[in-house]
Formats: sequence, C-alpha cells, structure tokens
Amino acid sequence: MHLRIANPARTRALMSRRSHPLALELALLFALGLSVAPSFSGAQAPQGDGKKADASTDSKTGRGASGGDARGGRGGRGGGERTASVILSATDVYKVGRGSIEAGLPISGDLRPIETIAVRTRSDGILESVLVREGQTVKAGQLLAKFESTEQEAALASAEADRLATQSDFETQKWTAEQNAVLFKAGAIAERDLRTSQQTAEAARARLAASEARLRTAQNLVRDMRVVAPVAGIIGTKSVQNGEQTMRGAALFTLVRNEILELTAALPAKLANGVREGQLARFAADGKQFTGKVARVSPTIDPTSRNVTVYIQIPNPRNALKGNTFSTGQIIARTVTNALVVPQSAVRISPVDGKTMVYKVEGGTLSASTIKTGITDDARGVVEILEGVQERDLVVVGNPGTLGRGMKATVIGTDTKAGGGRGGRGGPGGPGGREGKNESTGAMGDRAPSDAADGAKKGAAKGEYRKKGAP
Repeated sequence: MHLRIANPARTRALMSRRSHPLALELALLFALGLSVAPSFSGAQAPQGDGKKADASTDSKTGRGASGGDARGGRGGRGGGERTASVILSATDVYKVGRGSIEAGLPISGDLRPIETIAVRTRSDGILESVLVREGQTVKAGQLLAKFESTEQEAALASAEADRLATQSDFETQKWTAEQNAVLFKAGAIAERDLRTSQQTAEAARARLAASEARLRTAQNLVRDMRVVAPVAGIIGTKSVQNGEQTMRGAALFTLVRNEILELTAALPAKLANGVREGQLARFAADGKQFTGKVARVSPTIDPTSRNVTVYIQIPNPRNALKGNTFSTGQIIARTVTNALVVPQSAVRISPVDGKTMVYKVEGGTLSASTIKTGITDDARGVVEILEGVQERDLVVVGNPGTLGRGMKATVIGTDTKAGGGRGGRGGPGGPGGREGKNESTGAMGDRAPSDAADGAKKGAAKGEYRKKGAP
C-alpha cells in the first residue's frame, strides 16, 4: 500500500507538537489524505524523482525491499519449518508383556433357566388359599395352594370305614374256611360245606380289595386338593387368586429352576466339528465374567441355516444371573501361555503397503514396525504377536491423533502398564507459537505456523508504513 501526504505543512505542524503517541497516531489518521493504491508482491510504485521503489515484502524473511525489519508480532517467530510432534498420555501407550491368550468360537444368546415348570391343577374346584407369590423361593413338596375339599374329605372317611368293614368280614370268612377244612379232615362235615366256606372267604377278599381301591381314589382326590411344588425353584408367575373356580388342567403357577442356566448357540457346521462335550466356555453378562461347559451338541445340521446347535450350561447357585439374560462369550478352542500380547487397538494397517503394523515409541520418536500376529482373543481384546515387537516395547494404542513415522512423541505420566484410553491433552506450542490444545489430533503447537504467517503479514504492512515516512 502506497501513502501520499496531501498537506505536508499541516502534517509537520501536528508532528511537531508534543502529544501522546496514541493521540498522535489518531491525529495522523484524520489529518492525512490517504491515496491508496493496490500493490501486489513484486509491483513497483513511481516516486517523485522518476525512480521506482520496490514495495514487495519477502514472505520468508518478513522484510521489505527497503531493508526494514518486518517482524510479525507474537506468532512471527514460528513461521519456519517445525518437526511434527504428538503428546501421549499414559493411557495412550502400552508396554508389551507376556501372558496367556485364548482362541475361541464366539457365541451369544440368552441364558435360559435349565427348566421352567407349569404347575397345573388335577381337579375342578374352588381355591381356598394361595400361599405363595412371584419371586418366592420354594422347596420340593412345599404347599403352594389349597382347594376347598369338604366333599373329598367326606368321601375319604367313607372309604376308610368301608375298608374296615370289608377287612373284618374277610378275616371272619377266612377263619371259617380254615375251621371247616379241619372238620372236613375229621369227617365231621361234608365236602360241600367246606367248598362253600372257602368261596365265601374269597368273595370277602375281593370286597376288601375293592374297598381298598376306593380308599386310594378318595385319598388321591384329597391329595389333589393340595397343590405342592414338584421341585425346588422360584415362583415365576402366579395365575390365580383366592376364591377362584378352576378347571382341571388349568395352569396355576410357573416354577423356575434357576440354579443352572443354559445357552443355546448356533455354530456353523465347519466350526462346530471341533466342539465336544465338557469343553470350557467363558461368558460375560451384566458386567461379570462366568465360566461354563458344553453340555450337549446336536447330532444333526439344520438344513436351512446349515448350523449346529450347541448347548452350554453355566452354574448359577446363588442366582447371580437372572433367566433370559443376554450374554456374549466364546467356546475355548485353544490356549497359548507366555505369549507376547498387545491390545487389539494397537494393531493397525499401514497406509503405505497395507501390512499389519504398530507404532512404537523409541527414544522420543514414533517408528512403524511391521508385525506378524497369531491368535486373537476377542473376549479380552488382545492379539498375540509373533514377530515385530519385543517384550517391554512401548506401543501406541487407540486413536490419540494423527500419527506418522519420525514424529516426535512425548509421553506424559509414568503408568505404562496398559493402554486403550484416549489422551491427547495439549501442552506448549512450537517456538513462537501460542499455547493451546488440539483434541482432534492430540498434538500441540499445530496452530503456530498459521499464527506466524499472520505475524509476518502484519510485520510486512508495518514496515511498508514506516517506509513511507509514518512515525
């Protein structure tokens, strides 16, 4: 920008006065007649003596053509080239160590109770009392409900009396037949009398058997008036209330056996060939870890899905898990001990050659190391490393920001036992730059180059202003 003084005499008069610098600058702005001419880098403006003055400013040095220093304020010093850097927190790195790793077949599904029993009534009647409610734990044989049983109890009493009568008659007829047999041997009675007494005893025996059958029937009717728990468990549902009339076969309660939970998983036929009964399985449900075993394997393949059904049972003695809880886990197929392991989040794909690699922090610098992986433990989120890293190497995990070979890396904190968290809080910027944080990259000082450029432009403008004779 070129400045031409419209009234030089008036300007000299104002400048000769002793004023505050700021007041002087304001006075200059009003007193001067500014003739603004656009100037581009490398353009020449005509001077009063016919010579041309160079008004260009060097974008690198920040100096005008007149040799004046065009320093650009606070950010001007950072305009030069800087080495890219990244700041990592303790949770952004992982110290490679050895441990056990398991390879398994992933499974998921609902953990269902081993048995759910519908408790039904065996006879018609009116419920006299319901003694349990949902969620209540009951023992085998515990009374759950009772029907009104006056008629059945009366029938039972009658059957018991009839049995006593027939029992007495049978014993009498039996004794008579035995006595007649003795008399017949002595020749005291005819054979016809002996046979008659024997037939009468057999008829009494039959009447006794019939009365005993009626007694058992009456006893069963009275027993059916009492509803008891067939096994130990927990009442899942209660479908009736006191005083209700129910029909034979109506469901009264649902009894749940929750001490063992079972997961039904469908595995592809190719993977299921290696699954055997008793094989170990690990599960995660409700934020807790559980261990179970393969209980059964279906002998056939589903013709539609081409899957094999596998049943895994998990002990649940303290009812830590509820029935139908969703869980994920794996059937353990192979276990490797003393293996080099790193988190899955540390393994990356190289954008250059597409190979598997990790970033290592070595001597404050990031290096990319191509690796060879073994088995992957999806449940615990770790990978076995066969080649490419050594024990106690420091690798970057997660996504702390933009990473690259040769970048300067600073690790804040000393806890490098495990990785997986995202850090990247900012530190001081580069030389001449402003302090700040860049959470999108995790590196600090990335704004310094732009600040330096702004300072260079301001410095160039100020130098040009001074060149034209302004204070």
